[in-house]
Amino acid sequence: MDYNGPFSINNLPYGVITTNDNAQKRCAIAFQDSAIDLTILQQAGLFREIPELEVRIFSHSWSKFAAFPEKVRQRFRQCLRSLILDRKVDAACIPLELVQNHLPMETRNFSDFYCSLEHTRNCSEIFDIQIRPNWFATPSVYNGRTSSLQVSGTNFHRPHGMISSEEEGGKAEFRPETCMDFELEMGVWICKSIPPGTRLDIDEAESHIFGMSLLNDWSARCIQLFDMFPLGPFHAKGSATTVSPWIVPIEALQQVKCGRMTSQDPPAPPHLYWKEESLATFNIELRVEILSLSPFSLSKAVGFGANNLYYFRTWD
Repeated sequence: MDYNGPFSINNLPYGVITTNDNAQKRCAIAFQDSAIDLTILQQAGLFREIPELEVRIFSHSWSKFAAFPEKVRQRFRQCLRSLILDRKVDAACIPLELVQNHLPMETRNFSDFYCSLEHTRNCSEIFDIQIRPNWFATPSVYNGRTSSLQVSGTNFHRPHGMISSEEEGGKAEFRPETCMDFELEMGVWICKSIPPGTRLDIDEAESHIFGMSLLNDWSARCIQLFDMFPLGPFHAKGSATTVSPWIVPIEALQQVKCGRMTSQDPPAPPHLYWKEESLATFNIELRVEILSLSPFSLSKAVGFGANNLYYFRTWD
């Protein structure tokens, strides 16, 4: 297939769509320039060889499907790939520009990890603080605001909060944020819960990952500067967290496994040590492009490889 875009047959990411003629949320696969409506394939009996895929499994979200054992998910992908190659999905294809995207899974918890040493250094300079020793021993993390998760492209209001100004003698006033910041991050979608009182061995961590997507955790920096001490940011991080509407499944990422480019100093503690260092992370290139409207221009702001992160396998 002559196609150079992101949604190749080796990717087949998972999303949730609606259309103007059908307001019901349903699961879809992005393939080339189309969204494949899985409810149409299901109704046509094309997944009959996978009995676990009951009638309404592709309604509303991917959460039920994500909970299936890996073998079931792999069989589904193999079946889907065959259907595409045999041109049996054409009747279920909808042009991507005609679909409305929604959050691909239901979420009950959102944890925000602080995994990049470069980002940590930059933030330390902005806020004039030292990197604390605990950052090098275990990934820093805080609970995010789950209700702020929105699909990419959703508009949100500029946040207001308490902001302190040196020009006014440090007096804090309630006013709109003037320094909204974006963050290039990766979201990891978890498909298995961990019962209370139990621990997850790091060697089993990958089996709990359904897939990954791009994520932008918007930050109100002026509010954060006044808000974050001593317990960490709250109001500054509650406006919006936008995620890609398409989850790249963990099965599709197996082909880009690689070793980490960044060494940990001091070494990771035993419970966070990854035995297969040559397959410890993924060769995923990330980049940000900034569109300026006045004057109109497009420029590359930053590029980064996921295999350069100080922490990666310990995100979940």
